[in-house]
Amino acid sequence: MKITTLIENSPDENESLNNEHGLSMFIETDTCKVLFDTGKTGAFIDNARKLNIKLEDIDVLILSHAHYDHCGGVKRLLETYNIKPKIIVSEHFFEKLERYHYSDGSLKSDFSKESGYTYVGIDFNKEYLESKNVPISYVHDDVLKVSDDIFVFANFNKYYDFEKLNKDMKLKVADNYEVDIFDDEISLGLKTENGTVILLGCAHPGFLNIVQTIKERTNEKISGIIGGTHLIEANADRIEKSITCINDLKLDLLGLSHCTGENAVNAIHEKCKNSFINRTGTILTLD
Repeated sequence: MKITTLIENSPDENESLNNEHGLSMFIETDTCKVLFDTGKTGAFIDNARKLNIKLEDIDVLILSHAHYDHCGGVKRLLETYNIKPKIIVSEHFFEKLERYHYSDGSLKSDFSKESGYTYVGIDFNKEYLESKNVPISYVHDDVLKVSDDIFVFANFNKYYDFEKLNKDMKLKVADNYEVDIFDDEISLGLKTENGTVILLGCAHPGFLNIVQTIKERTNEKISGIIGGTHLIEANADRIEKSITCINDLKLDLLGLSHCTGENAVNAIHEKCKNSFINRTGTILTLD
């Protein structure tokens, strides 16, 4: 099994690929080729070409949640290639598309450049996908099998009180803004010889909540975590508690991406074994 990070916030080591605030990963097995998220703009397509990855061979497109930085390349993908991959999303994906981030101006990020509400949703709807004649598979249950070694997980349990929902991530309902509970978020579990490797999109429900849920459902060792942990807004106390839980897992690999944030990345690198920046262009081979 091979995982290639097609695009991520950090540039590749040679700075020959595009990078942007977003995430997209390509998973190849003997029986299935899966694209997990599409970044912010569709620039992952240019990177895939440079990396000799044929996106026209995609069997399945899985979208972790309905935010612009994970679904922004969907339209370019479907309009560049004459392909009809099965698209897998949560049953709640199209229910709540009016998604915003509220900022008081203190957090400077791609989705929060100034104070007020910023739209952070997607630029397509169910009707657009239907017009492209792509099959849509909705995740209703806790686990959906994609192939013998790739599984989609949803409906995450709450275990850690310090992993609180971000009150600034909002859903617009009529004229009101409500806190987004991210019940549309899904994650991947990859079955390997050494245990389950978890791929995260943004982990808005809390990355440790997601990990613990998958661990209990599979009853297998979690050998790796790759992707966004959304610790960018976490305070020092939450980061330290997260580090304690990470070390308890005794991971073989921890690839930090996208929304983890510089403070968390530095602290985790200092105190956790086998951690690295899962940057644009990273290629991992799993047994």
